[in-house]
Amino acid sequence: MRIPDETRDQLAVKFAVLLPHLDERQRRLLMAVEARVLGHGGVRAVAQAAAVSETTVRKGVFELEAGEEPLGRVRRPGGGRKRVADLDLGLRPALLALVEPDVRGDPMSPLRWTVKSTRTLARELTWAGHRVSADTVAGLLREEGFSLQANAKTIEGSQHPDRDAQFRYLNEQAREHRDTGQPVISVDTKKKELVGEFKNSGCQWRPTGEPVPVSVHDFADPQLGKAVPYGIYDLAANTGWVNVGTDHDTAAFAVESIRRWLLITADAGGSNGYRTRAWKLELAQLAAETELTITVCHLPPGTSKWNKIEHRLFSHITMNWRGRPLTSHEVIVQSIAATTTRTGLRVRAALDTNTYPTGVRIGDAEMAALPLTRHAFHGDWNYALHPQAHPVVPAARAPQAPAPQWDQALLSDPALTGMSRQQLDVLTGTLALDADTRRGRPPRLAFPDQVLASVLHLRVNLAAEPLAVLFNSSRTAMHRTLLKNRKLLEAHGITIPPATTPPVALAALQARVLAQTGEPHNKIKTTC
Repeated sequence: MRIPDETRDQLAVKFAVLLPHLDERQRRLLMAVEARVLGHGGVRAVAQAAAVSETTVRKGVFELEAGEEPLGRVRRPGGGRKRVADLDLGLRPALLALVEPDVRGDPMSPLRWTVKSTRTLARELTWAGHRVSADTVAGLLREEGFSLQANAKTIEGSQHPDRDAQFRYLNEQAREHRDTGQPVISVDTKKKELVGEFKNSGCQWRPTGEPVPVSVHDFADPQLGKAVPYGIYDLAANTGWVNVGTDHDTAAFAVESIRRWLLITADAGGSNGYRTRAWKLELAQLAAETELTITVCHLPPGTSKWNKIEHRLFSHITMNWRGRPLTSHEVIVQSIAATTTRTGLRVRAALDTNTYPTGVRIGDAEMAALPLTRHAFHGDWNYALHPQAHPVVPAARAPQAPAPQWDQALLSDPALTGMSRQQLDVLTGTLALDADTRRGRPPRLAFPDQVLASVLHLRVNLAAEPLAVLFNSSRTAMHRTLLKNRKLLEAHGITIPPATTPPVALAALQARVLAQTGEPHNKIKTTC
């Protein structure tokens, strides 16, 4: 059947108007429909009218007859121009070679980042013979798991091997105190704040174009100084107390902020650190004043950000005063006291204008005389301070009193050793069977004195320093003795249980240490 020329002309006009507005597949389908309407010879007539090949028209007819669903795209998968990374197989390895030396973060993490810009990478790749644009580089980096990321504070430093065990122990102590109705508090010093017209991070709602003007430079005002917020957070009651100091962040200031709480959880450093002598001495005075036993459990070193007070109290205070210049101490106190949360947090605050001198030295004798009982597990981190009739005061403030009469036999008092003198002799004989009593460097202790010192160390937590004073030995020799005898006790399966409360007789030992340590030849040093 021959198609009239007039029909071809009409199709040519239709195609000239419609085809430029259609994609490839739509043009094929339109031409296929017209060819089927014309019948025999329609394929050739449509191809001539549209100025395309007959193969293209036949392809459209096949698609119509196949009854395929709409593809939603111009080309089938794999059609069109190939991606640069597919044509240049060396592009991706070359890009990764440029990036990997400067990659930050865990290579196994799904998110990584690089310090080089995509424009810089594209330029270097082009110089290396891989012509590519910055947009293509960005797409390839995303495919490889890279992204733009800021710094993240996640490195905590070296981890103590007993870190997790200390957290478990701390949680058990907190649970026991809470279940018996005793308060458990988390304490720490918040970041010191400049007082005055200084910029405070964050934003607050104000009329457009009217920000609060603040000083250009953050130099402390000599008149106003800084604010030192020391916080106490009650874990069970979800309440906070903040003592805003105007002087120094000392142990005396920290303990002044704490009154009637029995278990204290604190981080490992600062004014309430486990190595801070003044912290323990001030707590001993508080225990004597309140007639309460105060238990302290420190977080392991390097985990201060895990302290409950950081994210249950301090973070909400920071959000509450964001964008507001802390122009005076009163503004700081009011802002802290106005802090609340939907979970019921309530905070009280007060201004502390007392002065707290720095550089106060605590002597070895004062430390040895503290009514302090160390726990069996990590006694350096976990300990209790017991009330006593006469609180310990620094030597500089303590009145001088005549030294009491000393009896060496007091060291073997059953109240101190937890066993009769006969049982102590039996223990000494048992250990002497496997001990080389002649071994050791001068000054040597008689083996019975070595055993007695070890029993006092384990029973009432006397450290090597006061024991060296009591037995007229040296600190180094006493350390060696304690280590040797602990191994002997373990080898015989003998356990010396610690005293639950400090024996009364311990006061006489403490007085002896106080009297003896003042002499120059008895000067000893401790690490805590």
